[in-house]
Amino acid sequence: MISVVIPAFNEEKYIGPCLSAIAEASRYISGSMEVVVVDNASTDTTGSTAQTTRVIREMRKGITFARQAGLDGTTGDIVANVDADCRMLPDWLARVERSFDDPSVVAVSGPSFYYDLPWYSRIAVGAFNMVALSIYWVNHEVLGCGAMIQGGNFAVRRSAIEQIGGFDTSIEFYGEDTDIATRIAKVGRVVYDWTLYMPTSGRRLATEGVIRTGLVYALNYFSTTFWGEPVTKTHTDIRSA
Repeated sequence: MISVVIPAFNEEKYIGPCLSAIAEASRYISGSMEVVVVDNASTDTTGSTAQTTRVIREMRKGITFARQAGLDGTTGDIVANVDADCRMLPDWLARVERSFDDPSVVAVSGPSFYYDLPWYSRIAVGAFNMVALSIYWVNHEVLGCGAMIQGGNFAVRRSAIEQIGGFDTSIEFYGEDTDIATRIAKVGRVVYDWTLYMPTSGRRLATEGVIRTGLVYALNYFSTTFWGEPVTKTHTDIRSA
């Protein structure tokens, strides 16, 4: 079974379309599925808006607390983590399901496509992704270290993530996905599929700037990969925007 976990803080405007897209994608999988929204201390109507599915309330605010609550509150052998502002493509769940047919795979991920950014910003993001691919290839294939997971677009095998102790709740935001990738790669294969797109909102990039956001993510990718923890300890919360 696939468990889909959706952390959500003040996402009343986005959670409905997100759940509708997941319901459509569920039509194309061969196994069963459960969906859980983790209402992460919202002060709006996120919880009541999401009542079409199961809601877990996690009052400790933070993405890693929400992910861990979703892991603890579900039972699927595959745990998919997506953002509340995503618009999952119809084939996403089926492709993830097939990826785990290989018993050596412990995690699968792919890039984000920002549906609400202007065209010039999407071009900049695409260029950044190409640079990130090159850096990842060097790290993984040449130096033999590191793995890549995109937060909001990944799934893990439950047995593997439980083996590494779950999510590191000491990490507030930046680097949490690289932390999971680095640790879970020690027990199996992490697949980064550059065609496994997840349409998602570009609110953070629009608020903080594409270049600045890209540089901060890159800095924390390297620090988490090589030194085991992110450099950036805090972040700007744009989820209420």
